Amino acid sequence: MQTTDMATILIVEDEERLARLVADYLRAAGHRVEHLAEGHEVVAWARRERPDLILLDLMLPGKDGLDICREIRAESQVPIIMTTARVEEIDRLLGLELGADDYVCKPYSPRELVARVKAVLRRTLAPEPPADQGPLHLHREELRVRAGEAEIELTAVEFALLETLHSAPGRIFSRDRLMDRIYRDHRVVSDRTIDSHVKKLRRKLTELLPDQELIHSVYGVGYRYEAPEDNGLG
Repeated sequence: MQTTDMATILIVEDEERLARLVADYLRAAGHRVEHLAEGHEVVAWARRERPDLILLDLMLPGKDGLDICREIRAESQVPIIMTTARVEEIDRLLGLELGADDYVCKPYSPRELVARVKAVLRRTLAPEPPADQGPLHLHREELRVRAGEAEIELTAVEFALLETLHSAPGRIFSRDRLMDRIYRDHRVVSDRTIDSHVKKLRRKLTELLPDQELIHSVYGVGYRYEAPEDNGLG
């Protein structure tokens, strides 16, 4: 596995001038950089070369970024930062729900993009032991959660939500606080977005511990996590 200081990064961008500029900044930061301009080449290349992070433009010739993200996520958890000039909320949400780790809107500062890359690599490549609270075991690198012999896979957003709540059992997190923790770029999303993610997360957690409610609603405030009873699952 590469370190966060020397990672292989694939730039998927059909604007050649922008791709060269970003590549120069990333190389100056110590990374190895590859570039593809055609969407239909990306999945096979990523499968073969196994980059440490993909900068993925939304609008590409051959195949768009959302389809590429969906295909990659079906077989890999490689970090993906999506870039686009389309700022509609539906695109942002759809991109992240498909499993993108971050989202950057054009025009952007190359320095800011390098900082985002560094932050995502730090979260995904830096070795960390699984986080434990009772019998629930969170594995960040794989976006998986285990209880006993059972295991589920979450999206990046669902995992960030669970990890935040799971880090402080009993603490009430407001929706605004959860938004800040999940959407690091402080984008504007509605309360319903958080509620929708919580609903999906609860449904998946029921597969692990069907008789226990882990995430509790606090009326008018937000949500809190209650550690499950062990019952010999750990």
